[in-house]
Amino acid sequence: MQKLDNQDYALALPLLSEVKINTLFAGGVLGGQTTGKVYVDSVQNPRTFYVAHDFGMSLLYGDSGNEDFNRSLSDYMTNKTGNRQSVEWLQADPAGGWEQLLESTVTEHNALLSKADPNLQASDKRRIDIQTRVNFTFDQEVYHRAKKQGFRQDAVIVQMTGEGFDEQAGSVIPRYFWRNAEHFRNSGMGYTLLWEGEKASSAFSAYRTADQLEIGIESAAGHRGKGFAFSVCCALIDYCLEHGLEPVWGCRLENKGSYQLAQKLGFKPSLNIPYYRLAE
Repeated sequence: MQKLDNQDYALALPLLSEVKINTLFAGGVLGGQTTGKVYVDSVQNPRTFYVAHDFGMSLLYGDSGNEDFNRSLSDYMTNKTGNRQSVEWLQADPAGGWEQLLESTVTEHNALLSKADPNLQASDKRRIDIQTRVNFTFDQEVYHRAKKQGFRQDAVIVQMTGEGFDEQAGSVIPRYFWRNAEHFRNSGMGYTLLWEGEKASSAFSAYRTADQLEIGIESAAGHRGKGFAFSVCCALIDYCLEHGLEPVWGCRLENKGSYQLAQKLGFKPSLNIPYYRLAE
């Protein structure tokens, strides 16, 4: 795996367009909306690509037959060199022929760990865990029916301006997906639901293209389960529909809150793919 210089990221775009899953986060890295790293099989003539978003998501696509790349990929997944300091979630192009290599790497790595430590817990961060990434399609009719029943008319919803961009707390917030406040203000969009003077829930564009907008959502701990996330997402979805954008949702199947909220908003599960939580 060779690191590709960011001035050459355009080399990764033609093959990305052929990947038939939600690749907006990878496109965000390659297009400069956000930061990340790109690894390839050859910097001169790349045919295999590994796009890693700094938020902790990565996408593997391209030629799966390069043995040198595949060996270094296995080392990367198992963090053999210790260079990765945080969790990373990997998904691969389902049509790329990667599944056998990835699953064999996982099986061998976890077996070696268990052999070295028979009391190893399933939650040990050195293990590679396989979960499920869900892609959705949006049903506008279902959304409109749901909004009539579930939207909180008593809540105050305001547009996000980028104020407090660097101080905002949470696990899914704009500064993880945009370069700075000005970039978000000029190219992104988001809304915050206020309740009794507090920021209860926010929905924002995690990624945006000319025709799609992927939704990021964060609710404060004391304001969950009250319909606030649903309502603030409605504001962002309405913005999408008014501006000719397709609203996009993606999450782990195991994230029950996000998975259920998506369906309440009219997003229908359309594709499940393996999602690898790489070893620390």
